[in-house]
Amino acid sequence: MKLLLDTHIWLWSHLDPDRLSRRVTLALLARDVELWLSPISVWEFMLLAEKGRVSVKGSPRDWVAAALTKVPMHDAQLNHEVALQSRVIQTEHDDPADRFLAATAFVYNLTLVTADQQLLRGKGFRTLANR
Repeated sequence: MKLLLDTHIWLWSHLDPDRLSRRVTLALLARDVELWLSPISVWEFMLLAEKGRVSVKGSPRDWVAAALTKVPMHDAQLNHEVALQSRVIQTEHDDPADRFLAATAFVYNLTLVTADQQLLRGKGFRTLANR
């Protein structure tokens, strides 16, 4: 299974794993899982850290490096196809970051792991709900 982690799922997996459902925890730990992360999630994390909405030991940049060393992830690169798809993917809201994540899941044939109800109701891409 190839899983793209929504920003909050990635952060919870490192900072507050009790917030992950049993189903998501088992999926993340499965032997055959490929974990993917979009640079959009790193960008969102940096914004949250700058605004004081999430805090980590050390600098946010160092935290990202340590998190990606601890749990390596495939890089779901932003490219022209993701950008184009982000404008046609069906989501219930127009949050640019969420649209990029949904489009990334579609383009790379990944399952987006999220607790975001609006993303879970999206169409044209696979999701795994953290419930």
